[in-house]
This record gives sequence, structure tokens and C-alpha cells, in this order.
Amino acid sequence: MQSKIVSADEAVRLVHDGDTLVFSGFGVVGVPDELGVALEQRFLETGAPRDLTLFFGGGPGDGQDKGANRLAHEGLIKRAIGGHWGLVPKIGELALADKIEAYNLPLGVISHLYRDIAAGLPGNLSPVGLGTFVDPRLEGGKVNHRTEEDLVELTELDGRELLFFKAPKPNVAFIRGTTADGDGNLALNREALTQDTLAIAMATKNAGGLVIAQVEYVTETGALLPRQVQVPGILVDCVVVATPEHHWQTYGTQYSPALSGEMRVPLDALPPMPLDARKVIARRAAFELMPNAVVNLGIGMPEGVANIAAEEHLLPYMTLTAEPGIVGGVPGSGLNFGTSVNASAQLDMNQQFDFYDGGGLDLAVLGLAECDARGNINVSRFGTKLAGAGGFINITQNSRIVIFVGTFMAGGLKVEVADGQLKILNEGKYRKFVEKIDQVTFSGEYAAQNGKRVIYVTERCVLALTPEGLELTEVAPGIDIERDILPYMAFRPIMRDPQPMDERIFRPEPMGLKASLLAISLLDRISYDAERNLLFLNFQALKLRTPKDAQDVQDAVERRCQEIGRKVDVIVNYDGFEVSEPALDAYAQVVEHMVTHYYGKITRYTTSAFLRDKLGAAIQDRGLAPHIFETRAEAETAL
Repeated sequence: MQSKIVSADEAVRLVHDGDTLVFSGFGVVGVPDELGVALEQRFLETGAPRDLTLFFGGGPGDGQDKGANRLAHEGLIKRAIGGHWGLVPKIGELALADKIEAYNLPLGVISHLYRDIAAGLPGNLSPVGLGTFVDPRLEGGKVNHRTEEDLVELTELDGRELLFFKAPKPNVAFIRGTTADGDGNLALNREALTQDTLAIAMATKNAGGLVIAQVEYVTETGALLPRQVQVPGILVDCVVVATPEHHWQTYGTQYSPALSGEMRVPLDALPPMPLDARKVIARRAAFELMPNAVVNLGIGMPEGVANIAAEEHLLPYMTLTAEPGIVGGVPGSGLNFGTSVNASAQLDMNQQFDFYDGGGLDLAVLGLAECDARGNINVSRFGTKLAGAGGFINITQNSRIVIFVGTFMAGGLKVEVADGQLKILNEGKYRKFVEKIDQVTFSGEYAAQNGKRVIYVTERCVLALTPEGLELTEVAPGIDIERDILPYMAFRPIMRDPQPMDERIFRPEPMGLKASLLAISLLDRISYDAERNLLFLNFQALKLRTPKDAQDVQDAVERRCQEIGRKVDVIVNYDGFEVSEPALDAYAQVVEHMVTHYYGKITRYTTSAFLRDKLGAAIQDRGLAPHIFETRAEAETAL
């Protein structure tokens, strides 16, 4: 083939009866619609191809007619294996009607399967999904009765229970890029996400299949610089140039350089949320935010937590992430969900799930749809609606802290928030705290066994997971437990000593959360060994952005020194410590003040040569001992 550039019609003729088709796209982002349109047209005109196995991760579609929804025709699909199903409801309808075989697997597992297939492995081995509907002791990820083959097996390795997910063999892949040259080298520079584009192409090619790429532009062969090429041409069989209407960045944005990371934009202040049930829930969840934390916020109700963090000026002190690979910035919502404005980095999705599955998340905030007395959560299936698990299982099973947020009742709930109190004006029709959930997407028992902190935040109360089940821990002012909570639960929660929710949550003015959260964090960073009269300041990963941040450090440490009542020797851990230029001089003044009034001997250490030089110089300018050691052992020896 002189050139790999072909028409969409020519490309989809390469899809044959019985093929396994990998359809890329993360929900509303980066969907190869030109190829989907052409494949649907071919089937409607010729009846071919038939009996495809559709393999997808993030549910590529708009929740109506676009994306993989175009392929939802009886006869075209025989089997579907997917992570998130909520945005491909037409395929979900076929599955729930028993017209196709269907599996719902965790999104992170599917993302890793692409990589495992590329490496020639038989499948993916992971603890993700244990205790949930993916576990073969429950449903094995099967969506309906027609689905019989076991794709998930329970196994044990080194005394540890794991799930083995069998890898399908892809024959064809539909992927997307921005620019291709005649050799099929792909650049993704205008795409909002890199997704798993490289892993999908490599998996399909190594399995003996064909890779078809949809792009916006074609350039001269050799014009792309090596660093621009994110999928090499050796993995791409043919390239289709899309029409503009079938190559939007997301289903909400045709193209924005801010979403593709090609430019940073000034962020106008988010307008304050109205003081309603949604804001009450988001505010209470925001009390769990921690400075320097890595956070994942789910779609829908959890998105409000980002608004509260902005209102309370907390965004600079934490890193928000999204499962398709976004690190930092402000996550998109709605038809831009999965993207980010002003992100600091963008990973491939399988790399992000490496980070998530390995315990990299400090905090995750996700939706609360259905919950039972053991703290099990269902967000994946409700009667005739198949939402799918998406990344929910990976995230909730591996984040250090998990917060589920949602209204206490569903369907018509109306509340009034005034004078620091909550009043129910119209009760919802449907219970969320039920005797039996339709499907286990989050296993409360598994989380409790592992000692995970899990709380359930609603507008009228907060519950916490304990080994014995759910405990009612907080109640909103104005809410009566016997009148407003217990009659609307199918079970009676554990009640020891419920406390009132913080009254600030129910008042219109800002809560002052930044000051209280930073103060708590700083106090936790201070420890004192009375026997050695040694104060240890753990400033690892602490970020000081403003002179006020430096003053907060002084206030916290000074308070502790005053409690001790005598001068103390001090060791300071500066590993990962960051101090911006506006705060540097103020922090040097803090050090001078503390050394003059409270410290005896002081040593400092950090593995960062840059910080040792920068901070050491600032301290030396104040006439203080400037040396900063590389390790704690060296610092302790120098005392």
C-alpha cells in the first residue's frame, strides 16, 4: 500500500463477521464517530458484518444516539464487554433484553487488559472486584441469563485471593488521533485525552488484528517529529480523515486548546452554588478534604465538591484527578467529563489505573445511589437501567478514604436551608437506604475487613462504615432522627452518640474551611519526644503558596512550643516541601522567629538538592545556620 489513507467505507469493509472490535473513546471524549457511522451504514445497507464482539472501556457515546450506540442493532452485535454502560444505553437495552451476551467489568481492568493483550498474556490478575458483582461467587460480571461463558475466575496466589480476567482476542480496533502521516504515524495533539490509544493499537496488532485510525488531518510522511508521534505507524493499518462533525473533541466542545493542554487559560471564579441540598452535601464532604491530597471526584453530585473547594480557596492545596489520565487542573463536567482545564499532566488511562490500584489516591468522592445495612453500594444497575461500574470499583476499592454522596431520598425531594437549619419541605418518593440492593458495586464488608475509612454523606445525616455495619454519626440541625431519618430507612443503623453536623454548612457565608483544615493538618505534622526534648516537624509534601501559609505554620508550631514550655531541639523533614516565591521571604522570617524564641539545636533534611540550595540560602540570609542534610539519619547525628 503506497499510502495508508483510505475512505471510511473502505476501512469498515475490513471488519468481518464474528470479529472482536475494540471501540475506543472515554464516554463523551474522543469517540471515533466517523468509523462508527460508516460501520452502521454498511450494516444497514448490506446486513454485514454480523455477530461482532464489541469491546469497550469508558462507554463511548453521548447517552443517546452517537458513538457506540450507532452499533446497537440486532445481528450486528453478538457480545459486548464493557466498563461503563451509562452512555451507551442502546447497547444496554439489547443486553437487558437478553438479545446479546454482555459483561460489565471494571474500567481499570479493561484498561489493563489492553496492555496485557499487547504483552501476549492470557489475561489480567487483580484484586479489583472482589466482593462485588464482578466476583464469580456473585455474578462474575455477567449482565444477563444469556451470558454463560466465565470470563472471571477466582484464584489464589501467595495466600491472597485474586480475580483472573480472561483476555479477548481483538481483530479490529477503531482509534482516534489528530494528525497522521502517510506511514500511519499518529499525533494526538488536539485530543482532550490520550485514552488507551497506544495500548489498544499494540494489543490489536500483536493479536494479529487490524488497527483503523480516525484523524482530522494528514501531513507529509516524515513531517511529524518523533516526540509528537504517540502511536507509531507500524501499529496502524489504515487512516481515515474524518468530517468535522464527526471529530469533536468532546460531545460538548468542538475544539478547545485548553482541553488538549495546548494552552492555559485564566480561570474565572466559579459562581457560588445555591444553598440547597446539593451544596449542603458537597460542603460536608469538603470537610474530609486534606491539604496535599490526591483526589478523585466522580460525575454528578461529587462534582459539587470541586465548587466548594474553589469557594473555600482550597484548590491550590490539593490535586484533583480523573481516571482517564488527568492530573491536576479543574476537571470538566457534563459533556466534557473526563477532561481538565489547566491540567499539570496527562497520563494514558492504564497508567492512571496503575496509580489508583496501587493506592495512590488519598480520597475519592463518588455517588450514592443505593445502600444496605452493611454499607454495600449499588451504582451500576437498577431494574431496566444498566449504568455499569466504570472506574467506580477500582477507585473505591483502592482509595485510602472513600466518601459516598447523595440525597437521603430520591424522586421529588425538596428542602429549605435557612437560619443554620435544614427543613424537609417535600419528602422524596424512593428510599436509597434499602434492605437489599440490586447489585454490589462496592463491598462494605470487604472495605470494613481492610479497615478503610468510608462515610456516607446526605443532606440530613452522615453515616460511617464500621465492622458491624452502618453507624449514624451526624445529624443536620433541624432534623429529627425519629421523624426524618429512621422511617425512611429499611434498616435501623447503629446509633451510639450522633453529633450535630457543623452549623457552618447550613449558613450562606463561606465556612472558613481553609484555615481550619490547614491548621489541623499542621498540628498533625508536629510530634514531640519529651525524653529527648526533641520536636519533629514533618513538612513532607507541604506546600506554602502565600505569606499567610507561612504564618499558619508559625502559629501551629509556636502553639506547640508554648505548651512544652522550654526550648526544644528540632528536626525538620523538608522532603517534597514546596515554597513559592511570594511565601519564601515570609517563611524565612518564620524560621528566624522560631529559632530566636523556641529552638535550641535545629537540623533539617531533604533529598531535593534544589530545595537544599534555595531554602538554605534564604535561611542564611537571616544569619542562621543554613545547612540542610540529605537524610534524617544525618540530621539526627548532627544534633
